[in-house]
Amino acid sequence: MKTMTKTAVLFFLTAAAAVFVFQENANAHCQIPCGIYDDYARVESMLEDAATIKKSMRMINELSGKTDAGSRNQTVRWVMNKEEHAEKIITTISSYFLTQRVKSSQEDYKDRLAKHHAVIVSAMKAKQNTREKYVKILIEDIESLAPYYRSHDH
Repeated sequence: MKTMTKTAVLFFLTAAAAVFVFQENANAHCQIPCGIYDDYARVESMLEDAATIKKSMRMINELSGKTDAGSRNQTVRWVMNKEEHAEKIITTISSYFLTQRVKSSQEDYKDRLAKHHAVIVSAMKAKQNTREKYVKILIEDIESLAPYYRSHDH
């Protein structure tokens, strides 16, 4: 086996690092389609994300105005947490529901589309704010999807 050149090693390490740095979270299921879906679990997961956003907002508000380094550090961490969970909701709606489960052939397509879009907008507003009214609307919007995606036994 030939020895790799420094350039080849550098290229390999750079490519490997890029995979980890630019890796997108795979919150949504595959788009093959494999036919394995658990829509209800995704709705439940989005509600869990919304509960996390709510707690993050509460903690950000509790820490607001504190100037010590520890409080500032925790505030940043709570903001990042809130952003991450709102983005997970947006990704789940976009990459899972809108690409695979909401179909233009459905009789109530426009209504479904509007409700799914409302979740995306609510998640965006929850990212931009720290007032709990925004996460309350987000939870209501997610819950409005539940009738479309009932729980089932496996």
